[in-house]
Amino acid sequence: MHALKADTFRLFGRFHWLLVVKALVSNRAFFVLATVRFCQSAQCQSFVWRKIFLIPARILHLLARIVSGIELPWQTAIRPGLALTHGRGIVVNVNTSIGNNVTLFHGVTLGQRDSIDRNEIRKTTYSVIEDDVWIGPYAIIVGATVGKGCRIAGGAYVFEDVPPYCVVVGNPGKIVKTNCIPDVVNRWKTDEPSKHK
Repeated sequence: MHALKADTFRLFGRFHWLLVVKALVSNRAFFVLATVRFCQSAQCQSFVWRKIFLIPARILHLLARIVSGIELPWQTAIRPGLALTHGRGIVVNVNTSIGNNVTLFHGVTLGQRDSIDRNEIRKTTYSVIEDDVWIGPYAIIVGATVGKGCRIAGGAYVFEDVPPYCVVVGNPGKIVKTNCIPDVVNRWKTDEPSKHK
C-alpha cells in the first residue's frame, strides 16, 4: 500500500488513513486510482488470498471506471504518486508505463502507436511516461517516451520521444523549451527511479 500512500500525499500534501477515506468518498478520480492499487495488491498475494480478494477488487474497479469516466486498467504499470486532476475522460492503454509523481489532467490519452513498414510488418509502441511529468488537459501521447520532468501542454499531440526536462506544445507536439523545472505539486519523495519496460 506504499503506492496508495504516495497517491494520497500527492492529493493532500500529507498522509493519514483518514485522508484516504476522505478521498475515496469525495474524489471519483482518486477512487479509480485506489481500486487500481487494491487490484495490484491483491494480484501480488498468495494463490488463496488472490482468489479471495482479486475478483471483488476487479468488480469494484470496473464500477469505479464506469462512474468516473476514467479508463485506467488495473494491470497498467504505475509507480507511486500518480495525481489524476479533474480526471474525467482520461484513457490509458494497459501497456503504458507511468513513473513516479506523474500528473494527468482530464481528457488525457496515453495510447499505442502502430506503424507498418514496406514489408507490411506491423510495429506497435506504447507510451512511457517517466518520473515527474505533467500532462495537461486533452493532451494525446501515442507510443512515445516522455522524459523525466517534462511538461506536455494541454491539447498537445505527441507521437515522438521527448527528452527529459522539456516543454511540448501543439499538434504535432513541438519542444518550445528545454531545461524546464518539473511541475510537481506535493512531490512524494522516492529514492528509487522508475524502471520502464
